[in-house]
Amino acid sequence: MSYVLRPATFEDAPAVTALLNAIDVIEVGRPETDQHTVEADLKHPDTDLTRDSWLAFDGGHLVAYGLLWDESEGERIDIDHYVLPEHQEVGLTVLAAMEARALERARANGAERAVVHLYLNVRATLDPASLTARGWGVVRRYHVLHRPLDADRDRAVVLPDGVRLRACASEEDRRIVHALYQTTFAAHFDHQPRTYEQWFNDIDGERVDWSLVWIVSAPTTNSTGDAPDAGFLLARNDRTAMGWVRSIGVLPEARGQGLAGLLLSHAFATFAERGRDTVGLGVDTGNETGAPALYARHGMTVHFAVDTWEVTLT
Repeated sequence: MSYVLRPATFEDAPAVTALLNAIDVIEVGRPETDQHTVEADLKHPDTDLTRDSWLAFDGGHLVAYGLLWDESEGERIDIDHYVLPEHQEVGLTVLAAMEARALERARANGAERAVVHLYLNVRATLDPASLTARGWGVVRRYHVLHRPLDADRDRAVVLPDGVRLRACASEEDRRIVHALYQTTFAAHFDHQPRTYEQWFNDIDGERVDWSLVWIVSAPTTNSTGDAPDAGFLLARNDRTAMGWVRSIGVLPEARGQGLAGLLLSHAFATFAERGRDTVGLGVDTGNETGAPALYARHGMTVHFAVDTWEVTLT
């Protein structure tokens, strides 16, 4: 079979979205990829599409897509890889090109090796045996959770004494959310420190509805006077499939007061009020802050699972 390979351009977003949705149907049972998500990846300033993206066509039909990005500016490189199941050969061709480019970028960062991460559904269309044969192995599992919403059940939360909740309404608030994110996620697996500008691009901040981003203030173990900002929740309502909680974090010294649950319940109530029938989020199954148990207590169940695959290239 003869394939045509070339880099992606921003104008390829509709074709890439169609491919990812075809793969969604195979892996999770329905299309769940929105074009604006693909566009955010393709326009990210840290990615040079001419060298860090790959499209493979069979007779004009897009059958594989790859994208590489470098957040660590060191040895850690991340890649996305998608291929239709009947086109494994060209999928491996794309993967080999991505591995070579990952090592090139890591060395340009001054590293002697590349530690590459790839995120795949546990029912991936890419043959896992081919990854194992190339030295890849699973190092982490994430669950995508979901929960039905009900406007009669998911009502506005009542704030405890001393606790305040506000929407992210200003540039100053956005920078507070960024600082809270960097602190609360610092010890998490795979976390990469990001400047405010980098983080803003990562979340496609120009498209974020900042009224769906909240900051909670509460007394902490080392606070005096007014309650300081102690946690945040960043939600999005621009996914067709469901409302989405992108990230939620509470400072270590403020944990144990139910603040994460309060933020979560507030997000549920807001989404229900806006007419959504489902909400989802992703969680690291190895998270040591108790997040998986928190989500289970709030009625969230597993929608599908994603593995982090890793390979070290020298």
